[in-house]
Amino acid sequence: MALFHQARRQFIPAREIECAVLGNENLSIFAPGEIIPTHEFYDYDAKYRDPEGALLKIPSVLTADQETQVKDLALQAYKTLELCGMARVDFFIDKRTGKLYLNEVNTIPGFTAISMYPRMCQAGGLSYPDLIDSLIGLAMQRYASRNSLKYNYSGE
Repeated sequence: MALFHQARRQFIPAREIECAVLGNENLSIFAPGEIIPTHEFYDYDAKYRDPEGALLKIPSVLTADQETQVKDLALQAYKTLELCGMARVDFFIDKRTGKLYLNEVNTIPGFTAISMYPRMCQAGGLSYPDLIDSLIGLAMQRYASRNSLKYNYSGE
């Protein structure tokens, strides 16, 4: 009989913190937000079907050091992955120790009425229409930059 060992990870009671980054070369970073689930599990139904499935707190309540660390790591992840346009960088903060963990980088964050990315931008003074205009401008800027590259091939 074959035995299979499932990968296990230690459960970390954590706060879920998200940070919006916008830009190509000149980056804007917005105050982090926090998702506070109202259900025991923040599953699909709680996230997308229940309008009261979570409280979205923008800005999140962080110490100055925590906010600086979240923003610095979000920018570092964005630059390391050579991203452009936009991304939402998600973190966990261990409730027991305060340790920060990078959870994921979402390069196509949601834009629904309950989505954090546009809400964080709006809390930072960038309205939804201005956000859309910025994204279009960034895409056009990137397109122009890529099309201005010159290639020189020699057969020797």
